[in-house]
Amino acid sequence: MRQILRAAFVIARRDFTATVFSRSFLFFLIGPLFPVLMVVIFGSMGGLTESAAERPVVAVIASDADYRALAAASHRLGEAVDPPAMVELHHVLPEPDVAAQRTKLLASGNPPVMAVLEGGLSNPHLIGGVQEQGITIRQLRFLIADARRAEASPITAPNIELTRTERMAGSLAPARAITARAGQTLLFLLTILLSGMLLSQLIDEKANKIIEVLAAAVPIDSIFLGKLFAMLAMSLLGIAVWTAAGAATIALMTGQSLNALPPPAVGWPAFLALATIYFMMSYLLLGSVFLGIGGQASTAREVQTLSMPVTMAQVVVFALAASAVGDADSPRGLGAAAFPLSSPFVMVARAAEHPDLWPHLVAIAWQILWVALILRVAARIFRRSVLKSGPARPFWRRAKT
Repeated sequence: MRQILRAAFVIARRDFTATVFSRSFLFFLIGPLFPVLMVVIFGSMGGLTESAAERPVVAVIASDADYRALAAASHRLGEAVDPPAMVELHHVLPEPDVAAQRTKLLASGNPPVMAVLEGGLSNPHLIGGVQEQGITIRQLRFLIADARRAEASPITAPNIELTRTERMAGSLAPARAITARAGQTLLFLLTILLSGMLLSQLIDEKANKIIEVLAAAVPIDSIFLGKLFAMLAMSLLGIAVWTAAGAATIALMTGQSLNALPPPAVGWPAFLALATIYFMMSYLLLGSVFLGIGGQASTAREVQTLSMPVTMAQVVVFALAASAVGDADSPRGLGAAAFPLSSPFVMVARAAEHPDLWPHLVAIAWQILWVALILRVAARIFRRSVLKSGPARPFWRRAKT
């Protein structure tokens, strides 16, 4: 094992130096800026669309009679307004300790309560993270006025007392879901952008007959491992440059930082660390598969032929991971987390939505195991099919030839 790692380090250092200190590396750094710009534009549009379609949940602490009147007013309004644009009411009967009940509701994630309305129709009081003149409180004013009118109460616009609070777990659930999808999308784009280069890593060595010299000097496992980690190091260097440039641009244009965004469930430091680790694991998992597939190609034309099914396979893996957002503990979510190729995407979304850290330790160990297994299988197939070395073929295959 020590010999394999030492040889892999030599191969990785050779490939990394040859790639980074070339003139083409500058174009590699500049090239992705244009698609990243388009992703930011369309991602922000998608985030606005999703946030607009998210119905705010308001818990109503009131008697049955008051809530029935308010629910009837909401039903009447729903006949004239699209339901996704309306406030969703959640009835809760009053408890002796209303303050403790309110705190529990605001911290609830099922349903994700944005605010709590108490005091009934006579003296409404709204507590939560809503804007003073936002659409939520304006809808509630209309519903309470309509409910009062139905009960022959004075038809005056109600004055809802508002107490603004910090965003609680319930109100953060929709924002965290958006963070989870954004993290998945960014991880997928970086992986599909960078790991595809591994398809052509062995073409030059095979064309120039260098692969035979390398195979005679070091184990095939070391060649695969060294090339994989060399490209990973180059990718991390490129991401560091892009991240620094993007952060500087955002800070100069908006004057904001990550603190202005809804924090993930594990917090920003842990989330960024896990996102980096999961990018590395995703790159290693997909890259080891692509390195094994590309090792079977002999020309650039064959690599171009292989690129389409490889890209489609990545899209399928991403779709499987995206289906687990918001439902990570379901059988579908656990299955997507257990499947090695989609596991990094599922777990980075889980880091945004759930505060537990121990599942990430299990997932990372599971992914490392699969990286080692895929590299070993890819190296063995390459040795037998390309270098024509290894154990003799079984007797039933020799009989057919």
